[in-house]
Amino acid sequence: MTDDLTDDASRPELPVRKWRPAMLWLFAGFAVFAYAFDQLTKLWVTSTMTEGERIPVLPPLLHWYYIRNSGAAFSIGENVTWIFTIVMAGVSVAILFQLRRLGSAWWALSLGLLLGGALGNLTDRLFREPSFAMGHVVDFIQVPNFAIFNIADSAVVSGVVIICLLTLRGVGMDGTRQVAAPKKPAKPAPGSSEEIVGE
Repeated sequence: MTDDLTDDASRPELPVRKWRPAMLWLFAGFAVFAYAFDQLTKLWVTSTMTEGERIPVLPPLLHWYYIRNSGAAFSIGENVTWIFTIVMAGVSVAILFQLRRLGSAWWALSLGLLLGGALGNLTDRLFREPSFAMGHVVDFIQVPNFAIFNIADSAVVSGVVIICLLTLRGVGMDGTRQVAAPKKPAKPAPGSSEEIVGE
């Protein structure tokens, strides 16, 4: 009985419910920002550049290089575009299901970026050429020795990195921090000098 009470008392309290609407608004704001920024930059690229065109921005570190990617990062899986469409749709739905636990501003940021980025590329998959759910993603950011990517990719990677850091620091999605339980001192062996001194 005593151990149960002690364990309950040592658990961190859940965040106050009044903060939850604020976290949801924060999440929605980051998701909308990531999605809108991605789609607006792609609209700018497709309306001002021709496919295959390369424009120096900060040479040799940064170029705009307009390509359309049917696969994932590094052009992996170019012949199975529909699989990435399903995966991104599944990720988006999974994020929405987790919102009932949201109680941390950092988690709101990471999940918002993740959802906005996933929806940005999902929009390309669904509505761009060559066909519905088989569309090619617009990529245009080129840096040395790396894949050509877009704003949605950057948002997804940033969200994943933040989630990894939060997990390593023991910060839960509800805002609580996991604290390791204190170790109980080991009992001295029978007949040892520690037991004699204690007596």
